[in-house]
Amino acid sequence: MINSVDTVDGIADDQQPPAYGYLDIDPDTARRASRTYWDDAAADYQAEHGAFLGDSDFCWSPEGLRESELRLLGDVAGRTVLEVGCGGAQCARWLRRHGARVVGFDLSGGQLAQARAYAARTGIEVALVQADAVALPFANESVDVACSAFGAVPFVADSGAVMREIARVLRPGGRWVFSTTHPFVWCLPDDPDENGLRVFHSYFDRRAYTEHDDSGQAIYTETHRTIGDRVREIVAAGLILHDIIEPEWPAGEERTWGQWGPVRGRYVPSTSIFVTSRPTARQL
Repeated sequence: MINSVDTVDGIADDQQPPAYGYLDIDPDTARRASRTYWDDAAADYQAEHGAFLGDSDFCWSPEGLRESELRLLGDVAGRTVLEVGCGGAQCARWLRRHGARVVGFDLSGGQLAQARAYAARTGIEVALVQADAVALPFANESVDVACSAFGAVPFVADSGAVMREIARVLRPGGRWVFSTTHPFVWCLPDDPDENGLRVFHSYFDRRAYTEHDDSGQAIYTETHRTIGDRVREIVAAGLILHDIIEPEWPAGEERTWGQWGPVRGRYVPSTSIFVTSRPTARQL
């Protein structure tokens, strides 16, 4: 359900919804839009970014941070790992190569089809499940580690519900690490060069960025939360927050990815990585 519309050029709420804007989005609308968008875009997305992501590599962000270097998940050998919003399951296959028992899930059947195609090419099979991140089909305390590289968290209406679901399925002491768009990005135009260094939108506007078709139906939605919001969602789910990583743009990297790039990246972060865990009995 679309409750309100606002755009940078001031189109009023009672006019025909524009091609994009900032809206209050209910869970069903976010779910439907995300499934439809990623079903349609999965093949093109993997064709455009697959070489950078790798067939079976774990990339946390467009800045090129790799799990092989950061080791945010710890030793995964012999552990049950859940990849949240796995897309093409590149991360899941990397985890499988390093000895983990892996399940990757995604809302989009189109993305899972890409994951199966990658598995056929690489010979690295992982369990794949089509599921909603706010209603996981997994038992309580059944997972040692959960991870997500730009999957699910920014695309649901209630990311706090995702934190609660992950906390439920994690075993005590289990880690939950996820990367997502840095919230300051929503203040800036979607442009990687100098034009993207102008603040034009309020950091405190929590409405979702949403794109629409000609009939006004949401076809893409991405939610905005401040850093403080993320921290409160993590703590409210009963998780421990260990670190927030705000990557700097790597020296010598001239490639751009959407709004990510070396010009803007020298001044502001575009990614945030949250490192959390479920407390043990001793930590409670």
